[in-house]
Amino acid sequence: MSQSPALISMDGIEKRFPGVHALKDVRFDLRSGEVHALMGENGAGKSTLMKVLSGVYQPDGGTVSLDGTPMTFLGPKAAQDAGICIIHQELSLMNDLTAAQNIYIGREPRLGFGRLDEARLNRDAAAIFEQMNLDLSPTVMVGSLTIAKQQMVEIAKALSFNSRVLVMDEPTAALNDAEIAELFTIVRRLRDEGVGIIYISHKMDELEQIADRVTVMRDGETIGTVDAASTPVSEIISMMVGRVLDQSALALPDVSAAPIALEVANLSRGLDIRDVSFSVRKGEILGLAGLMGAGRTEVARAIFGADPRDGGTIKVHDNPVDITSPADAVAAGIGYLSEDRKHFGLATGMTVRENVVMTHLPRFTSKFGVLNEPAMRDASQDYIKQLTIRTPSDSQEVRLLSGGNQQKIVIAKWLLRDCDILIFDEPTRGIDVGAKAEIYKLMISLAEEGKAIIVISSELPEVLRLSHRIAVMCEGHLTGILSREEASQENIMKLATQTTSTPQEATA
Repeated sequence: MSQSPALISMDGIEKRFPGVHALKDVRFDLRSGEVHALMGENGAGKSTLMKVLSGVYQPDGGTVSLDGTPMTFLGPKAAQDAGICIIHQELSLMNDLTAAQNIYIGREPRLGFGRLDEARLNRDAAAIFEQMNLDLSPTVMVGSLTIAKQQMVEIAKALSFNSRVLVMDEPTAALNDAEIAELFTIVRRLRDEGVGIIYISHKMDELEQIADRVTVMRDGETIGTVDAASTPVSEIISMMVGRVLDQSALALPDVSAAPIALEVANLSRGLDIRDVSFSVRKGEILGLAGLMGAGRTEVARAIFGADPRDGGTIKVHDNPVDITSPADAVAAGIGYLSEDRKHFGLATGMTVRENVVMTHLPRFTSKFGVLNEPAMRDASQDYIKQLTIRTPSDSQEVRLLSGGNQQKIVIAKWLLRDCDILIFDEPTRGIDVGAKAEIYKLMISLAEEGKAIIVISSELPEVLRLSHRIAVMCEGHLTGILSREEASQENIMKLATQTTSTPQEATA
């Protein structure tokens, strides 16, 4: 790619918060017509740097320049007016409005007497979709769209501000392979039209597909900028974590003679779960794989009692259990770590301490209803130390911690409850490679203690590294269970696209 002048230049950026030096002499630049990946572990400073760029934070030092001219953005609107727009991981669309209404919300074209000019609204939105070469109706309700199509609406919304700089934060976190390919087509088209794109992701395999350059941050500092095409992924990972990470298959405890901890037979729920049967032994990690919409999360929620089931039986340690609510599941010794930790796993406005003890409050409550704060503090600090949760104190609000540390807090609350069976749903989504390694190590140690673990993951390398066996689903069916020796990405994908199972496969 030919050299072009810096569209954005950030030089010597400093940012401090009480007790935290978040950004230290950070340097970053973006050229027109390039995709520049910004990589780093959770807490490395990526989000803080982007908040400085977008006017959310004012830097304590350094300069932000646009086309070589130093700029001061006193708020997000000032940055937006200058052509800088962020597309956040959590989409900010309104499901009950059309695509066009979402794109121009608050800026709708008007006729006389303040009447909405619906025709122009739809016409302007259609023009942006045409620019993106996107086959999407301006009048479609956003709530009816897939996550991938909603991403496209967010991009269209950003382009409606005549954006020259797009910051994309974990844009593929909830997309399948086909949807990712569609998104990358749009990104490449925008790049070719001269838009500068800052691409934040933890998925290392995306770099060679989409990035021109990669800048790595660690502990609030710029470690370096490299060419994506000529730099091995292993080198980028080493820059991120400051060490070389082992990517080989993990050593797992021998469970061949272990008793069965969880047995699910003929589990059904509408079209989402169709006659699913499997078992998990004590100390075993069972991977649950399949394409988006295969029914993996639905199975987990039905086992945990979060969704009602139409039929089927569940046994824990060979004893039938009647689970009709999460409270029943917890009483049976089952813990569920949801794929959406912020909505279903954590109370983000509460402290680390309060989140850790929330599943076991009776243990910390007197008969008069008074909480035993010292005991709560001891328990939370014990898990902070045990799980190496990086937090200034146990009184820190959870929302201020990185994704990896938030995930560890979810794990801590179920460990405190001492569940025998743990279901991890997308345990490393949005988590950097260093934090992933720590989560893997923790899960292996739990298996060694005899915990039965189910891991649901869309990342096949993760499932292959972690699992004793891998159960594969497609369209609500369990299409097969692979031993570690049989498991490969090719064999998993064959079963993930096979709509029916055979008895010998489903019970292997």
